[in-house]
Amino acid sequence: MPDYGHRLRFGTFITPTAQDPDGAVALAELTEAAGLDLVTYQDHPYNPGFLDAWTLLTWVAARTERVGISGNVLNLPLRGPAMLARAAASLDLLSKGRFELGLGAGAFWEGIESMGVPRLTPGQAVDALAEGIDIIRAMWDTDARGGVRVEGEHHSVRGMKRGPAPAHDIGIHLGAYKPRMLRLTGARADGWLPSLGYLDLADVPRSQRTIDEAAREAGRDPREIRRMLNLGQSAFLPTGRGFLQGPAEQWVEDLLPLVLEHGFSTFVLGTDDPHAIRTFGAEVAPALREAAERERSAAGTDTGPVRPAAALAARRTGIAYDDLPENLREHAVEPGDRGYARVRHGYMQSGAPGLVLRPSGPQEVAQALAWARAQEAPLNVRSGGHGISGRSTSDGGVVVDLARLNRVEILDPGTRRVRIGAGARWGAVGAALNPYGLALSSGDHGGVGVGGIATTGGVGYLSRSQGLTVDNVTAMEVVTADGRVLRADAQENPDLFWAMRGAGANFGVLTSIEATAAPVGSVVLGQFAYDASATAALLRAWDETAVSAPREVTAFLTLVPGHGGSGHVAQAMVVYAGDDPEEAVPALEPFLRVGPVLDQRAQIAPYPAILVHDDGPHRGHGLPASRSGLITRITPELAEGMAGMIASGATYFMQLRQVGGAVNDVAPDATAYAHRTQNFSLAAMAAPGTAARLDRHWDGITPHLDGMYLSFDTRTGPEVLAQAFPAPTLARLRALKVRYDPENVFDQNFPVGLDG
Repeated sequence: MPDYGHRLRFGTFITPTAQDPDGAVALAELTEAAGLDLVTYQDHPYNPGFLDAWTLLTWVAARTERVGISGNVLNLPLRGPAMLARAAASLDLLSKGRFELGLGAGAFWEGIESMGVPRLTPGQAVDALAEGIDIIRAMWDTDARGGVRVEGEHHSVRGMKRGPAPAHDIGIHLGAYKPRMLRLTGARADGWLPSLGYLDLADVPRSQRTIDEAAREAGRDPREIRRMLNLGQSAFLPTGRGFLQGPAEQWVEDLLPLVLEHGFSTFVLGTDDPHAIRTFGAEVAPALREAAERERSAAGTDTGPVRPAAALAARRTGIAYDDLPENLREHAVEPGDRGYARVRHGYMQSGAPGLVLRPSGPQEVAQALAWARAQEAPLNVRSGGHGISGRSTSDGGVVVDLARLNRVEILDPGTRRVRIGAGARWGAVGAALNPYGLALSSGDHGGVGVGGIATTGGVGYLSRSQGLTVDNVTAMEVVTADGRVLRADAQENPDLFWAMRGAGANFGVLTSIEATAAPVGSVVLGQFAYDASATAALLRAWDETAVSAPREVTAFLTLVPGHGGSGHVAQAMVVYAGDDPEEAVPALEPFLRVGPVLDQRAQIAPYPAILVHDDGPHRGHGLPASRSGLITRITPELAEGMAGMIASGATYFMQLRQVGGAVNDVAPDATAYAHRTQNFSLAAMAAPGTAARLDRHWDGITPHLDGMYLSFDTRTGPEVLAQAFPAPTLARLRALKVRYDPENVFDQNFPVGLDG
C-alpha cells in the first residue's frame, strides 16, 4: 500500500480504571510531558470498573495544555449524536482545539442493551453510525442557514439549532474492520483507527483499498483519511523477542514499514506503564519521524496538505497555496474550508479573500507578511475586531488576521502596566483589567479590535478623563514591511512610536501594545432620550452642556431621523468616571435640560458592562457611506447644517462623540493624532451606495469642521488626507513612510504615501 504522506503522530491508549482515577489522569499528563501528541481512553459505559470516558476526557483537558484528547472509540449507541456534537464542540472550545472524535458503531451489545438501548444488527449499527455522523457534522456547520433536519431510521433531529462551532475542524475517526464500516470510513470519516490486536497485517492492503475506493466514489482524495493504529501486546525489552517486543530501535524498524508500505501515520500505544510512555516519546517517536522523513524524501512522497476537490476548486488565482509554510498552514483558512464564513467578512464589508492567514506571534506575522507579499494578490491586515471603513478584507486577496494574538497580561498591578495583543477585542480587555480595578480608554463597543484603535486614536467613554487610547500606550511591538520585529517607545525607535499612534496602519503590523491603565472601578452611566424635533436648538444646548461638564464626564449623542410621521430622536450615553459616584448626580443633571426628555435612566456599573458586547464572527452587514469630522464648538451655522442633514434623510444616524479634557492636554505634535483642540468627533452614516447624496449635505457643513477622525470615514483619497493630518504632521509621516515602508506595502488603510 502507498504512504499517504501524513505527518507522523504518536499517542497513548490508557485504561480508564475507576480503581485508580488519579493514575489514569497522571498518565495523560505524562503523555504530554513525554512530547506525545494524543491521549485516548476506551469507552465502555456499561463497565463499572471504568470511569466514564467523557467525564475523564474533560478532566484531562483541564489538566493538560497541549496534548490532543480523544475517545478510543466513543460508543455512539449510548451517546446520542445531537448531544455528542454539542459536547464535542464545547470540549474543543474549552481545550483550545485539542479534541478529536473517535466513534464506534457499538460492539458489546449485551452491555449496551443492559443500559436500555435496543440491540441493532451489525448492518443497522453501521447505518445508525452514518446517520449520527451526518447529524454531528451538520451541528458543527454553523456557516449553513437554518436548523439541522435529519430524518433517519435510527437518529433524527427536526430543526435543531446549529452550533456552537468547534475551535478547529474536529476529525472524526472510526474503529472499523469489516467492509461496510471500511466503506463508511472512506466516504465520510477523517480517520481509520483499528487495533493491532484485532487486525491481521496481511489484511491491511485489502482494507486500505476498500477505504480508498469508497473515498473516490464519494469524490474524495483517499489521502484525506488519516490511517491510525492502536498498538497493543508490545513491550520495551533489552533484546528483541518479536514484533514490537524489543529495544526502541527495533520498534522503529518494526513500525517504519507500517508507514511506508501500509500508510499508517498515527500510532497509539496501549499501555499504563510510565516507562513505556517515556520511551515511546523520547526514543521511538523522534527516530521514526526522522527515518520516515528520510525515506519519503528519497522516494519523493507528497507530504503536502490534502485538499478536498471542492476546496481545490474554490482556490483563487495568484496565490501559491501549496507553497505556504507548514507552520502557517495549520491555522490558514481557504475558501473551501469549514469556518471560512467566520473569517471572510469584515464588520461592515463583505469579503471573499483567497486566503486568510492567522499567525500566532510576531515571528509568524513576519513570515506571513513575507509570504503574502510574494503573491499576486492584494494584502490586507485585520486586527481581529470590527472596523467601519471596511479595509480588513478583500476579494481574492490574502488577509493577515491577528485574532490569535489576543493575550491580555497585567505586567505590574502596582504601576498599572499592561500588555495587550493586537488581536484582542476591547470587551475582553475590559473584562481582564476590571478585577484589578483598572481600565483603558477605548471605544464604545466590545467588539472593536485593539490593533485598529491603538494605531488610530481611540475615542471612548473615558476620553475626557483618561485621554485617547494612544495617549496611554507606552510601547508597541511592530512588524515592518521588511519583516523586522521592532519595539517602538519613547527611547527605542521613537519616530516610529510617534507615527504608529495615529497613522500606524501605514508603517507596519502592530502585534502588541504596552500601556498604563487607569484606576477605574465602577462608572455611572446616564442614558437619556430626547425629542429632537428642534434639532438645531438641541445641538446648541448639547454643546454648552457637554463642554462645561467636568472632565470626569464623557458624553455621546446619537441623532436618528424620524420615520413614519414620528419626530427625530436623540439618544445620549453619558458616562461619569470619577472617584466619587455621589458627584455623578450634579454632573449628569444638566443633561436633563438639553431638550424634551422622553426617557431617562442611570446606573452604576463596572466599566466593561457599558461596552456593547459582540464576540461573534463578522457577517459583512454592508459597507456604509461614512463621513467623519472634528468640531471645536457647535456654532449656530453648524447646528443648522446638521439639522438639515438629519431632516433630509441622507444619513440614517449622526453621532457626536465627546473629546476635549485629557485629550487636549496632549501637545499636537506629541503623536501622529494631532487634533488636540477640538471638543467633538462627528460621524454620519448612510446606506451603501448613497455616498453622493450624503456628500451633498456633508459638503455644506465641511467649512465648519476642524479635521477628521479617520476611523469613521470610508474615503481614503488625498482630498481628505489634509483633514486627517495637518500639514506638519502629514509631511513628517510621509518622510517616515519612505523610511519604514518604501515600497508602500501598507496601502489599504488610509494611506499617507505620495501615491496613496
